[in-house]
Amino acid sequence: MLAWLCLSLCVAFGASVLPVVSIELFVVGLVTSEPSLPWIGIGAAVALGQVLGKLLYYLAARGTIELPPLLHAKLRHEDRPLSPLRQRWRERTKRLRAFLETVRERCRRHPHWMTTTYGVSSLIGLPPYMATAVLAGIARMRPSLFVVLGFLGRFVRFSALAAAPAVFASLLRF
Repeated sequence: MLAWLCLSLCVAFGASVLPVVSIELFVVGLVTSEPSLPWIGIGAAVALGQVLGKLLYYLAARGTIELPPLLHAKLRHEDRPLSPLRQRWRERTKRLRAFLETVRERCRRHPHWMTTTYGVSSLIGLPPYMATAVLAGIARMRPSLFVVLGFLGRFVRFSALAAAPAVFASLLRF
């Protein structure tokens, strides 16, 4: 049982950092193939993995950890004329940076909006949890609030998802 919970934590962390795997499908598949696993343990393991993975995005957006040079948007040769494609790209990223600065300023003026949005996102997934994790870092949400609120929302979400197959199976027996 402990091995399955550790695997769940690792898969959740991996799916949180590189979202190519649907953690929801993993949880449903795990619970249906191993019905003896406790749904509350699966919910806790997956929630912990998800929050730890998104913590990397949060810290990067906050500026606490530095991104690799490959991911920086700086041009290496400023004296070289820009191609039309690079010029358009620079204009698009300039608008995006201005938009993010506007969002950051609004989040600073209204910190409860970011807290509420992040909490709802961690529970139901809308707006996307990855986006709100990054916005929480940009808005400089307290790290303790980020971890606790994210864990609670994700715990409720994945515990309910892990319990759902057993609930449906018991309903179908009647």
